[in-house]
Amino acid sequence: MPHLNGPFTPDLATPVGTMTEKANLNNWPLKVEWGLIGSCTNSSYEDLSRAASIAQQALDKGLNTKAEFGINPGSEQVRFTADRDGILDVFKKLNAKIFTNACGPCIGQWARYKDPKNAPKNSIVHSFNRNFAKRADGNPNTHAFVASPEMVAAIAISGRLDFNPITDTLINRAGDAVKLDEPTGFELPCKGFDVEDAGYLAPLEDGSDVNIIVSDDSERLQLLNPFKPIGSKIKGAKLLIKAYGKCTTDHISMAGPWLRYRGHLDNISNNCLIGAVNSFNKKTNFVKNQLTGSYDAVPKTQREYKSAGIYSVVIGDHNYGEGSSREHAAMEPRHLGVVAVIVKSFARIHETNLKKQGMLGLTFSKESDYDLIQEDDTFNFTDLDKFSPGKPLTIEVIHSDGAKDIIILNHTYNQSQIEWYKEGSALNLIKKQNK
Repeated sequence: MPHLNGPFTPDLATPVGTMTEKANLNNWPLKVEWGLIGSCTNSSYEDLSRAASIAQQALDKGLNTKAEFGINPGSEQVRFTADRDGILDVFKKLNAKIFTNACGPCIGQWARYKDPKNAPKNSIVHSFNRNFAKRADGNPNTHAFVASPEMVAAIAISGRLDFNPITDTLINRAGDAVKLDEPTGFELPCKGFDVEDAGYLAPLEDGSDVNIIVSDDSERLQLLNPFKPIGSKIKGAKLLIKAYGKCTTDHISMAGPWLRYRGHLDNISNNCLIGAVNSFNKKTNFVKNQLTGSYDAVPKTQREYKSAGIYSVVIGDHNYGEGSSREHAAMEPRHLGVVAVIVKSFARIHETNLKKQGMLGLTFSKESDYDLIQEDDTFNFTDLDKFSPGKPLTIEVIHSDGAKDIIILNHTYNQSQIEWYKEGSALNLIKKQNK
């Protein structure tokens, strides 16, 4: 039985056969406005060919798409090969829009709404694997559901979230009831892959004389400076935010209009954790500044800590950093002075990204210790000088009333990753080893 996952999370699965009841119960719009296939995931040659087999059936059986239909090839090689083999032409005949093979609706990079914040409640279906609130188009009212590419094609044709291609029929232009057959496709192109311009420029054999010049007043580009090692003595670190519930990479480093700054670490850091929900007031981008006692935006508060030479700590819930492989979600906190992220559990890729940036990604030995963290807490790491694989770390948490809690933290660092931490980042270590 095909499933749809969502809305607002990729781990809420609904068999399509029960979607009508579940959608009505939860007030999810059953009408689907867009079906989107591809981007960096679920856009291989096989994915596109299987979806195209559904599109070809629609053409053969006299069906139109009831929803807008968009195709995002995963690479220039996939796009060129699919175009050569007539796959993209099938989609075009069904009035689908072929997007460029680059980041697009998957991260909100399309002009769907002029005013996303006030856009209407609606449902879309896509095959890319991230469907958090506002991810696709900036609209908090867009209910995005994840499905296989061939299922997205079927739903785009039907225009219904609860369309079951196994059992349901559709009325074609002649007024006849028709049914879609199972999809077919090719794992690999029969004539092999091809491309005219892969977009790859080989580096010079000797780049020692190459100078990269970036204007000091550029808003979009900034040369990166190596991170300084945090070291084995962390005392007096302040709580920046205790995140409540789901905290994805989109909450940590939003996409959409912010992506214009992804080449400028300091500017894009102004979105650092602005989507995370503060556990103490259930608001976003509104945390207590322990230096002033007032509440302000997360990046502004952290910049004040950094200016004062004070490190900070982020506390999180389960599966912290779920979502994309977005390195900015680790680079921004690191740039602003966050030294440790302590959570109940990590999403695997984000945990690794924290390690690569020379930070501490730690988990509570007892998940209930999350509840001990209070709004005015200060943290002392007591045994970082003994940081080693498989050995827990200990922190002293000092509360505003002077009371203390000792908390044991686990980690998954191997010796190579501990060397990343000691050198300040994985890049720092690579540079040192290649001198």
